[in-house]
Amino acid sequence: MQKNAASDGDHFEVILAGAALRAGPVHRHLLPACTGCNTLFRQARRLVVDPAADQAHPGLEFLLGCLVITHDTALKVKCTTGYVNAFPVQNQTSPLVLTFGVADPVGAIGIQADLAAFAAMGCHGVSVITALSIGDTTGSEDVQTVDPDWIADQARVLLEDMPVAAFKVGYLGNIETISVIAEIVSDYPDIPLVLDPFSTTLPEQEIDDEVLLALRELLVPQTTLLQVSTDELSRLAETWRDASDEQMLEADALQMIEFGCEFVFVTGTPGDAHDVTNVLYGSEGPLRTSSWQRQAGPFIGAGNTLSATIAAMLANGLDVPEAVSEAEEFTNAALTHAQRLGMGKLVPDRYFWAREPESGESPE
Repeated sequence: MQKNAASDGDHFEVILAGAALRAGPVHRHLLPACTGCNTLFRQARRLVVDPAADQAHPGLEFLLGCLVITHDTALKVKCTTGYVNAFPVQNQTSPLVLTFGVADPVGAIGIQADLAAFAAMGCHGVSVITALSIGDTTGSEDVQTVDPDWIADQARVLLEDMPVAAFKVGYLGNIETISVIAEIVSDYPDIPLVLDPFSTTLPEQEIDDEVLLALRELLVPQTTLLQVSTDELSRLAETWRDASDEQMLEADALQMIEFGCEFVFVTGTPGDAHDVTNVLYGSEGPLRTSSWQRQAGPFIGAGNTLSATIAAMLANGLDVPEAVSEAEEFTNAALTHAQRLGMGKLVPDRYFWAREPESGESPE
C-alpha cells in the first residue's frame, strides 16, 4: 500500500500479491470518498476501482466499504482466493534489475558479479540462479545446472512481488533453461533485456547446435541488447549459414537483428592489437565504434561487468547507445583498479569509486 504524498490518506495504491492470486501482480488505485470520511480514521464508504484491471482479473471481488485506512495501517482485502494483506511500504527509489546466471564462489562472474555492478550503478539486484560452479580466480572447474522448475519458481515469486526495471540473462546451459527463461520474460515484453549467454571462464563445453538454435529462436527475439564476442557471434551464425573464413561480422550482426534482437554489441572486434575495439549495431548498421587501450591482465569477469552495467544503465532510463558508452567507461575503470584476490587472474573492482585514497595519496 503506497500513500499519495499529496494527501495524507486520500490516495492509496493496493498491490495484491500474485502468489496469492496465482496471477500476475494486480494494481489498484483506491480513492476514499471525501464526503462523510472520518478525518481521523479515513474510513472509506466508497471505492473507485480501475475497471480495466478488474476485467483482466475477473475473479477478484472487492467488498466495498470494508477498508479502514489509517496512517501506517495494514489493509486486508477480501477476494475469491481468500484474504490478502497489503502493508505500507516506503517509496522505492532504486531501480530493480533481475539477473539470471551462474553462482560463482569468487564473485568474479555470474550472479555475484552482476549484483556488485548493479549496486555500483545505484540499482538493487535480485537474482535467479541457473547453475552452480566450482572454481577460483584461475577459472571454474565444474558447473552444475539447476532444475528448470526451480529456475521458474525463483523468477515467478520475485516477479509477482517486485516491479523489475530490467533483465540480464547470463549462463543458460541447456535447452530446458533457455525455454523456461524465454517463457518467463515473454510475460514482460516492455522490460529491457540484456543477453550475455557465453562465458570463457566456465569449463570448456561443446555447445550443442540445438542449444544455440534454441537461444536464437526463443531468447534473441525478446532481447534488447545481445552482447557477444566476434567468435561467439560466428558460432551463433553457424545456426543459419556454413562456417566461413571470410569476415562476416557486420552481416551476422544485422542478421541477428533480423531475428528480432534490437541491438547487437560485439566486443573484441578486429583492430589494433594494443586496443580493444567494440562495435554496437542497430537495424541500420554500426551505431558506434569505441576503442580502449588494452590493459595488462589477465582478467576474469570483464565481459560480465560490461553486460551487467549496461542492464543497470537501461534500468536507470538511459537509451541503449548511452548505456553502452557509460558501461564501457565504468568497466575500463574497474579493470584499471582490478584486484588480485588470489593466485589467478585479476578481478575487476566494481567499487573502485568508493575506496578512500591512501594517506599521502591525492585523489585521482
